[in-house]
Amino acid sequence: MGMVCKKMVSGLVLPALIALVLSVSARATESPFDIYPIHFATIDGTAIAYQDMGPPDGEPVLLIMGLGAQMLHWGDPLVRGLLKQGYRVILLDNRDAGLSQKFYALSAPPIWWALVKQKVGITPKPFYTLSDMASDAVGVLDTLNIQRAHIVGASMGGMIAQVFAAENPQRVRSLTSIMSSSGAPNLPEPAQAAVSALASGAESSLTLEGELDKRVEIARTIGSPRYFSETYARALAKRVVSRGTYPPGTVRQFLAILASGDRSPLLNKLQLPVLVIHGDADPLLPIAHGRDTAQKIPDAHFVAIRDMGHALEPAVSRLVLEQLIPFFDAVRAQPQISEVGR
Repeated sequence: MGMVCKKMVSGLVLPALIALVLSVSARATESPFDIYPIHFATIDGTAIAYQDMGPPDGEPVLLIMGLGAQMLHWGDPLVRGLLKQGYRVILLDNRDAGLSQKFYALSAPPIWWALVKQKVGITPKPFYTLSDMASDAVGVLDTLNIQRAHIVGASMGGMIAQVFAAENPQRVRSLTSIMSSSGAPNLPEPAQAAVSALASGAESSLTLEGELDKRVEIARTIGSPRYFSETYARALAKRVVSRGTYPPGTVRQFLAILASGDRSPLLNKLQLPVLVIHGDADPLLPIAHGRDTAQKIPDAHFVAIRDMGHALEPAVSRLVLEQLIPFFDAVRAQPQISEVGR
């Protein structure tokens, strides 16, 4: 009878152990965007979608993505890298994008028309500002009762992060501006192909395949020639499209960028740890934009990444992490600036 019981227990335990190992293994390779739930915060009447990943007691890092993009565009490699280091990672979809609130009642003129007006010295009036979008990000931190965080922004998200830091310095542990700009005049213009790709992102496609093909081509045009992967770009496009795309929102976000103008005066006043990362192969915002941003911020640290374009392909994400993690470590080693001193 004892032998029978042992065989029965063994027959039950072994499959259970195998199932547990497979479950842990699957969870390790599963996207963090699929593991952690999506939440919504209502900020001044606007619903903002966000995800809160990692240990609740981890040092908070807020990631803000760019024009027409979703939190998914940060990609699994970068997010996993931060989670592996024990950081608490908060991501959001900017208003008018992803799962956040869309402003359907507002109009959206063609991007080419906004660019023409800008060329002749007429700044189109925005429906909301980068400051409004920065307030959305502040509201997400408020919802989570987070007082201070590392603020990291890419492209338009870098511009929002700059405004966030200028308007709410007491909420910022550090600022990282990736492939972004100060908005200063006379900086190099984007390549024409990059502008065309940007404009196409604000146009609706008639079919699913047409939308996927368009997004892959945008990634190819503005991304890193050395690191571009069509397989990765198409897989990301499928995930983004499945959550929903909204071209008019991209136009309204673009108007907010144009209306922001030159943020140099804001950057000159920043007194906090700042890292500026830019690729030397960026066709949308040439590397001079990153250098200028760093020069405008007192004591900012500038890093140029070779062959990096205007996208976070997996290989590029790893290169960014190689700069980001040591920067956060150095900030942690610094004495905290008292709130009174601010």
